[in-house]
Amino acid sequence: MLLTRDEMRFDFGGARFELPHDAESLGWIFSQFLYGEVTGIQVGHWIYHAPNLDSARFLAVQCQQELSHVRLMGNVFSCLGVEPVPVHRWVRFLATGLMGAGWEEHCCLEMALGEGYVLAIFYALEDTIPDAEIVRLLKIASRQEEMHVQFGETQTQRAARDPKMRRRLLGMSLVSLAAMRRLSGALRRRADAAHPVWRQLPAFADHLAAVTELRLQRLGLLERPLVEVAAAVRAWRIAEGLAWRAAALVPRRRRLLTDHYLSDPAVLKAASRPIHGPARSRAVY
Repeated sequence: MLLTRDEMRFDFGGARFELPHDAESLGWIFSQFLYGEVTGIQVGHWIYHAPNLDSARFLAVQCQQELSHVRLMGNVFSCLGVEPVPVHRWVRFLATGLMGAGWEEHCCLEMALGEGYVLAIFYALEDTIPDAEIVRLLKIASRQEEMHVQFGETQTQRAARDPKMRRRLLGMSLVSLAAMRRLSGALRRRADAAHPVWRQLPAFADHLAAVTELRLQRLGLLERPLVEVAAAVRAWRIAEGLAWRAAALVPRRRRLLTDHYLSDPAVLKAASRPIHGPARSRAVY
């Protein structure tokens, strides 16, 4: 990943949740993750739009992992002794409303940034939940999310070489960051100001925004800190991103993996291998 675990982690100063006292509030948090994991079915859509067979293979594994996280979240609810509740509207927007309008948006918004948000919160929960079994489950999910984030980062860095695509992705990334801040604001209003963990939510939200901004810089989308970018320029970038997104959503024929698989390196490499002995069928990837 472009950021280390230490850079993504927030220092809660040893503050921790208490169980069973905080089971209900933790159940609300994991309910948001449950929705996000269920939207892992969206990965199936992107397998068909993957630029090559290696990417499609990665997404196939990711889809299985995301759906396994649904079962993992069920185990967390069992540990907490609570039932899941409906998702918050801003989480729904980040996970579904910002579903990519193209491959580049998917990798940037949903994988590099969106799963980057999730990963930072997983780290925070690992550090603040006192239940060893829940922490074990979180660590399993975190290791897999790290791979998803890294894939998204690699694909986004490649896309950012195109100046037009770079501006488009920056604009939509700023929309994502704004939505994350709105979610943080909603959480602050329901947070217990006397709770040792919840009262640190404003500082954690600022940390998450700073981590995201740093990721945008390392992705090659942002040249300097946002504080140094004029508000008018930020607004224009957002407008550009939304305009390109609207154009991308117009129904039209898209180039699918099945349109170009014969020129894929995995197929060409397999087809060029010499066959020793009697001819036999074999997989091409």
